[in-house]
Amino acid sequence: MNVADLTDVALDYWVARSLYDFVREIHFTDGGRTVAIRGTDRGRPWDGRFTPSGSWEAAALVLDRARRLEIVAGAHGTDAHCVADFEGGLRAVEGRGESTRIALLRAFVASRFGDTVADGMLREPQALMGAIAEVIGEASAQPSPEDVPTPNGRIGDIQSAPR
Repeated sequence: MNVADLTDVALDYWVARSLYDFVREIHFTDGGRTVAIRGTDRGRPWDGRFTPSGSWEAAALVLDRARRLEIVAGAHGTDAHCVADFEGGLRAVEGRGESTRIALLRAFVASRFGDTVADGMLREPQALMGAIAEVIGEASAQPSPEDVPTPNGRIGDIQSAPR
């Protein structure tokens, strides 16, 4: 998916994935409509909803990572434009959006992952290890045919002594 097309929960998710120096876990709340994170940023713990596309409080985490930032606010129906260089980013990047916040967030994701990200989101709890996300939680235990209970035992089974 093009980073320029990310909106709402998809943008929030990829911003959280881009903050791998801060975010330890990503979860989804409200039936999968809201991103929640656990992490610590420069001594400040965060455990709860993370909605940078709708809140400057969360988007400030991205703003704090900018080393160079130029923003042109959209006027009269035009998109806002952002050119930024972020600490830990791949290169200086551009972002566009209906607001300066959206342009900033898209630029940040592009600085970490390039112009495209994987299609869709895995709406399961994830742990971040660098830029890689790994699903966490209990694996479903699938019984194997060898684990089927056999009351009479099998040849070679060591059974308890009769009582």
